[in-house]
Amino acid sequence: MKKISSYIRKHIWGYLGAVLCLIIGVALDMLSPQLTKRIIDDVIMRGDLPLLKYLLAGILSVGIGRCIFMYIKEYTFDVIGAKISAGMRKDLFHHLQGLSADFYDKNNIGELMARVKEDIDRIWDGLTFVGMLIIEVIIHTAFVLTCMYRLNWKLALIPTVAMLFCGALAIFLEKKLDKVYEEISEENATLNTVAEENLAGVRTVKAFAREKFEITKFLSHNKRYYELNMRQSKMFVKYHPTFTLVTKILPLIILLTGGYFVIKGDFSLGSLGAFIEYSMNIVWPMEMLGWLTNSLSSATASNKKLKKIYAETTSIKDCEEPVLLDTVQGKVTFEKVCFVRDNTTILQDISFTVAPGATLGIMGATGSGKTSIIQLLQRLYDCSDGTIRLDDVDIRRLSLKQLRSSISTVMQDVFLFSDTISDNVRLGKQDVLDIEQVKSASHAAQAGNFIERLESGYDTIIGERGVGLSGGQKQRISIARALAKGNPILVMDDSTSALDMETEHMIQQTLRRFNSTTKLIIAHRISAVRHADEIIFLEDGCIAERGTHEELLAKKGLYYETYMAQYGSHEEVLYAD
Repeated sequence: MKKISSYIRKHIWGYLGAVLCLIIGVALDMLSPQLTKRIIDDVIMRGDLPLLKYLLAGILSVGIGRCIFMYIKEYTFDVIGAKISAGMRKDLFHHLQGLSADFYDKNNIGELMARVKEDIDRIWDGLTFVGMLIIEVIIHTAFVLTCMYRLNWKLALIPTVAMLFCGALAIFLEKKLDKVYEEISEENATLNTVAEENLAGVRTVKAFAREKFEITKFLSHNKRYYELNMRQSKMFVKYHPTFTLVTKILPLIILLTGGYFVIKGDFSLGSLGAFIEYSMNIVWPMEMLGWLTNSLSSATASNKKLKKIYAETTSIKDCEEPVLLDTVQGKVTFEKVCFVRDNTTILQDISFTVAPGATLGIMGATGSGKTSIIQLLQRLYDCSDGTIRLDDVDIRRLSLKQLRSSISTVMQDVFLFSDTISDNVRLGKQDVLDIEQVKSASHAAQAGNFIERLESGYDTIIGERGVGLSGGQKQRISIARALAKGNPILVMDDSTSALDMETEHMIQQTLRRFNSTTKLIIAHRISAVRHADEIIFLEDGCIAERGTHEELLAKKGLYYETYMAQYGSHEEVLYAD
């Protein structure tokens, strides 16, 4: 993780310029009490009326100058803060994109959304408005105390003691608030997760009439979030009146003590007026300490959460000197591959070879490890034992970019972005594929007809995750997306399950025309793998049967039982070739 200081260093000149404007603005502010002192001592006490107009002009100039420099300071801090937060959010998102699939197996999307949005915003606040005020408080206090000590060091001891007391109280408060803010951050992430799950699955919730249950679950987390915020507020309110009390009593004590010095003749009346004005200037930093501590604790807690994410490293990495294939032919080889995850054996001793342009069918019961084969091929995970090769090269020696860009995948759980149909089909190759290629792929996937019947055709905006389309329509768009890429390897993971038999048959005929594309087809339907060059049937993570359609039927084993369950007769002809 980049340290926050590294982001600040990137904009150091802007920060220094803003701090310079801040110093000038505070310095001008320190001139006002001196002008007040002159008005009291020289104009009122000594009767030097001609001097009054110059002093009043000085006060006006100070006010105008302070407005100009403070405006530049605030604007610069805001611009730099916005740039830093944008950079932090970009770097965090880039880091999240680089993490392996096993990271997302362990973390909720709602929690990660909270880190990207709310936590970055809190740090942004800490670096801009809060950070600016902290710097201003320090500079302002230093200037005010310097001016006070120059006027009367004995009287200046009073605000010094008050400042030390408020500073100690602020540190104490910050330590107590730090733990509370960590809990608030965690609960905010949980609340986001619950909301995200329910909004994404709102149709499922309604289908099972779970609205009341889900509302109760959300309200329980909302109540917890409320209680934590109330706990933070009570803690803040408990100590904040102390800051206010000190700031109200301080000017009174200075007035009484300073008045005593004036009566004794050790202090002029004008100096006392200036000192009281300085004491009023030192009041607001004391009042701000509690609030600044509150906001700083929030930003610190958020930064700790981001550090935890940055501490996560990807388990899938490119080798130091990856092999770059000139042309990917599409030969896929699994050699005694085993896969163990969370102490559970998912695949064991899986071996097969798919020649370039050939088709492998993969069947098996749910949970037999079919999808895991595809995940290992794409290096979403690495196999625990054995070797996976692409064109006779171990995929761990290939770059992830070349490996994954060589594989087009159509998953059963189709994910479509909230974008036009055209951009969904061109996903990943927007700058390469033209509209004619999009149309060609869509028709090959049997999607062109229904797309062109839509009012806006290929420019139709589809809803989030394809809301508004049927399951079959989403699958066909997903198939079109894979076909449009023209990659040497095509993987279809039960990707025709929502299609009717006729549409599936037409897509199968289309796939058989892709002679140069290596195809791995996972399916529950016999019809999807019937024409494969080889079919493997998985059971409990192992290859239980393998062969062609005819060979497996002749064995009268698991494949035969599946066939009989689906079609009821060995002699039945599925489709005419």
